[in-house]
Amino acid sequence: MTPLLDPSQPLHGQIRDWLRGEILTGRYPPHARLPSEKALMSQFGVSRITVRHALGVLAQEGLLSTVAGKGSFVAPPKPAQALGRLQGFAEAMRDQGYLAHNRVESLQERPASAAVARWLALAEGAPVTEIRRVRHLDGAPVSVDLTYVPVELGRRLAQEDLAGRDIFAIYEQDYGIALGYAELSIDAVAASAELAARLEVAEGAPLIHLERMTYTRDGQPLELDWIHYRGDRFRYRLRVEREGGAEG
Repeated sequence: MTPLLDPSQPLHGQIRDWLRGEILTGRYPPHARLPSEKALMSQFGVSRITVRHALGVLAQEGLLSTVAGKGSFVAPPKPAQALGRLQGFAEAMRDQGYLAHNRVESLQERPASAAVARWLALAEGAPVTEIRRVRHLDGAPVSVDLTYVPVELGRRLAQEDLAGRDIFAIYEQDYGIALGYAELSIDAVAASAELAARLEVAEGAPLIHLERMTYTRDGQPLELDWIHYRGDRFRYRLRVEREGGAEG
């Protein structure tokens, strides 16, 4: 029996942490079957409810999936997009062997809110185009995208295949717009009922929220995005380098 030695932490939390460590260190590689609930109950001397609680948390984190009648299996690595490179979603996923597709929910003109107007350098109430999409990877929903662009640009985009193409690709390949840089802000949020339904997750499930303002090469505001990603199916990756040495 594996002893649980941290009295300050609930039993299910200790089992969760032990299993997480076994997965992250490679003891159980992707697609491997984890010990059965009965085996874990015997190993730790706990109830089935405790074991299921631990497994449920790991499933919410995207580390494992449970198949009825077969058990729990280690999930494959989540798709990742590098933060240090300005890419369209489909472009980044294609490089990793995934098939991306968009479901366009709506494309409409509306008055710019104060926040949208500020980012796009427009007057509040000026017309902008709002695009709502759900992005899919290999047929499963992974993000909900809310995009705002100046209305003249939006009228051109309304004629394009937004279900099958990245908007970034349309800018560069069709319109000759040179993309320059983007300002990003990332935080973690809980799924609202509306987002949960569109992403096919439970209300309150963890999501990654990205705010991105993209500019042309000459610094003109181009596109504002507010994107919510499923935390169990997507991650961002960033490489950082140290400059200079420690002082003192």
